[in-house]
Amino acid sequence: MTENTSPERVQPPEKSAASAAYSPLYQQIKALLLQSLDRGEWKPGESIPSELDLAARYQVSQGTVRKAIDELAAENLLIRRQGKGTFVSTHHEANVRYRFLRLTPDDGHQPATSSMIIECLRVKAPSDIAALLALRTADIVVNIRRVLSFDGRPTILDDIWLPGAVFKGLTAETLAKNKGPMYAWFESKFGVSMVRADETVRAVAAGEEASERLEVELGSPLLQVERISYTYGDRPMELRRGLYITDRFHYRNQLS
Repeated sequence: MTENTSPERVQPPEKSAASAAYSPLYQQIKALLLQSLDRGEWKPGESIPSELDLAARYQVSQGTVRKAIDELAAENLLIRRQGKGTFVSTHHEANVRYRFLRLTPDDGHQPATSSMIIECLRVKAPSDIAALLALRTADIVVNIRRVLSFDGRPTILDDIWLPGAVFKGLTAETLAKNKGPMYAWFESKFGVSMVRADETVRAVAAGEEASERLEVELGSPLLQVERISYTYGDRPMELRRGLYITDRFHYRNQLS
């Protein structure tokens, strides 16, 4: 009996009560590419097959594949490099590394960053954290609290929550050994790629801890940013609550 080596065919989605119409073919190809990224078929930083190879694999036109890749590139999940091919985005890339951090220096100077870990604990998920991370309250989460400094000045007080089952082995000791961006470390150490995030932003007054940690007066205005970061499949992988000093920075976002 010979092994079936025929190319993977795109099957039209089954009709359901939720979807009366078929999705466009390029959207089906996009979904298949996302499945391969989620399975780790192509790792962050690695190149994916050429458009011609993917067209043969899925038995569609090269133009259909190109349209699917264009959308993934626009979403910062893939990176095109002229003459080299298309690569999986990684937070190790300089232009991707801080794409979720929108705090921008007023003078345009890119400051040196440093991190001080306050604590790193494994605890049962509080009800509000469990709900936001799609966990049960009995599930274990990792809680990291840290201060980020820019050019030696405390600027962000972070309260970070992660699913404990996914981030096994994350301890204060392993965290202290990481000297690079946290999301890049999540990729290489735990195989978790943060691909998109939702944020809410509001102005608050500094409480006692924020006043002490950020070296500002009690009641000083701060920017509070709550971010939920997702991996492939829209699975929440991180809740981050940050308090930002904005006397030398502004929060910048691009809308389209």
